[in-house]
Amino acid sequence: MAPTLNVKQATGNQSSWNTLLPDFPKGPLSKYRKKASFNWKEMAMFLDGEDIIRLKNRIFSALESDPFFARHPGEELSREKYQELTFLRCKRLFEYDFLTQQEIMENPLKILNLVICIGMYDWSPCLQFFLHCGVFGGTILSASKRFANFVKKIYNMEIFGCFALTELSHGTNTKGIRTTATFDHNTQEFIINSPDFEAAKFWVGNMGKHATHAIVYAQLYTPDGQCQGLHSFIVQIRDTKTLLPMPGVMVGDIGKKIGQNGLDNGFAMFHNVRIPKENILNITGDVSPEGKYSSSFTDVKERFSAALGSLSTGRILITAVSATNLKLALSIAIRFSATRRQFGPTDEEEIPVIEYQTQQWRLLPYLAAAYALDYFSKSLFENFVEFYAGLLTKQKSQRQADLGREIHALSAASKPLSSWTAQQAAQECREACGGHGYLAMNRLGEIRNDNDPNCTYEGDNNVLLQQTSNYLMSWMNCIRNKVPFESPLGTINFLQDYHHIIGWKFKANSVDDCMDSSAPLAAYKWLVCYLLRESDLKLRKEKQSGHSDFEAKNNCQVYFCRSLAIAFVEQTVLQRYHDYTHDPNIPSTLQPVLKNLCALYGLWSLSKHLAVLYQGGYVSGEQAGRFIQNAILELCSRLKDDAVALVDVFAPPDFILNSPIGKASGELYKNMWAEILQGNKALSRPSWWAEFCINKPVTGRLSSRL
Repeated sequence: MAPTLNVKQATGNQSSWNTLLPDFPKGPLSKYRKKASFNWKEMAMFLDGEDIIRLKNRIFSALESDPFFARHPGEELSREKYQELTFLRCKRLFEYDFLTQQEIMENPLKILNLVICIGMYDWSPCLQFFLHCGVFGGTILSASKRFANFVKKIYNMEIFGCFALTELSHGTNTKGIRTTATFDHNTQEFIINSPDFEAAKFWVGNMGKHATHAIVYAQLYTPDGQCQGLHSFIVQIRDTKTLLPMPGVMVGDIGKKIGQNGLDNGFAMFHNVRIPKENILNITGDVSPEGKYSSSFTDVKERFSAALGSLSTGRILITAVSATNLKLALSIAIRFSATRRQFGPTDEEEIPVIEYQTQQWRLLPYLAAAYALDYFSKSLFENFVEFYAGLLTKQKSQRQADLGREIHALSAASKPLSSWTAQQAAQECREACGGHGYLAMNRLGEIRNDNDPNCTYEGDNNVLLQQTSNYLMSWMNCIRNKVPFESPLGTINFLQDYHHIIGWKFKANSVDDCMDSSAPLAAYKWLVCYLLRESDLKLRKEKQSGHSDFEAKNNCQVYFCRSLAIAFVEQTVLQRYHDYTHDPNIPSTLQPVLKNLCALYGLWSLSKHLAVLYQGGYVSGEQAGRFIQNAILELCSRLKDDAVALVDVFAPPDFILNSPIGKASGELYKNMWAEILQGNKALSRPSWWAEFCINKPVTGRLSSRL
């Protein structure tokens, strides 16, 4: 496994920790904070480092003191007002300019932390900002130096961008995109057209109300009538001085969504829209003035993959965004669980609900997942930074190509894993907080709804997993023929021992044997090898039965390739987190709790595959399954007293978290009551009071209409 996020000592001394990380207020949570086996400040300094914590503090402090970001209890904004406020907040982010280019170059993780910090406040302005600067700007930046003028305008906000790939009738099937770009060699222009309304660009973030320019994906046609495949073009869609549509462009807003309603998702249709020849993003190919097409990629599949390379950026970001939503939901639910008292051993004594085994089992595995996925998302981001640097320097090496394939396979599976985990956790946290979790002010519904699209955009999760399984299946010939192979990040290197691993058996003879993450890690290696073998056999049988490649692959997804991709990414996350938590350089004061988190994540994830472990013969007898289950419960019990401190490590300030039941004080009822009474209409008579008091119904008056 390639080294990632090198282990570092907690920087600074106790005095600097206290300056950067102030003590929490005394209150109902103090009891559990005192029980913790580690110092939460040391953990925070160890995981992030002083530089990142200073950045977080700077961002959080700026947002809290800025009237544009003020919170108003009980306020219900109209969608139009929310979109306006989102844009104003996005403008403020430009004005703050939290990071210089030099800071980003010195530590690229700072840009990821910037996105996370803003997103913790509200994902709508965060995504609006990132779609413009990161996706729109980043794609143009990686194309060619001829777009330098565009890049300057992007970061000065002279123009505002969006990324227009999806169409009304085609999303995940990007090869089915029908927008066309036809080169006119007489005028040296491309003509952009939407064949019909089903080919309208759709779901495009920032396009609904304010984007002035779009990266439009279209099928490129040369003057000889040949389609050269999917390419991207910069198209102006609105006038920068009036925000009115450009000639030939019909652009608008698609309407209210389940969540993220500050972000204006839009649609656009094009009718003979002419753009300069230079506006083709020549990442994968270009057209000469005479209309001749050329590309540095001889393989059509490689060219298509390179054309969609920007999507890996989004998937890696979504992996981190989802892990952040997971942390937000857990911060609320675990603090609530440590202060909410219900029932007890006697009628006179009520105990915190976190003391109940069921509550621990419902929440603490997700806490372990939050730590594992947070580490993985940051390490994958650093892998992508290496790949992106290669793109900018126009590297054409085999390693660069292999690195791109591996990152694509990882991000295509990590997005589903992280987004699904966060979605399930948000719902579990909502239910674990009972009725109070259903109250909008406590934010769990917002977190769940804002996370929901992560399961779909930048590629439907179930379809993305096929790309990962295809990558894994591509190594089967090497495995069968025992040809040595390896990948740049080392994620598939263990498959070289496939013939040995496939014969492994579960070795644990007790619960204690399962208490280290090495036990589930070994099981995962076997599981991936087994599912790879079974998927390969299934595919070959389907083809031998006369099915086409399309039919055969379609018939191999459920219980085979889909399970393979999920097992592989879970194994990869666990492997990285295992290597990290078992590093001898980790402070001895922190390592035990980190190892417990790693073991719990591994066993809890593995327990979902128990049926396959039995089916394939890796485990046998009822004791093996019981060992795994009892180890999960034992680890939950061990982590129970550390849970509050573990969320203290990553929970943002109260202003950012914005949840009365999740506040750091733990004064759950006082905080809720105060928020309720601050609502501007909490105590007011309804405007429709006369409908009850004066306008009484006449019973049966409408029965004749039945």
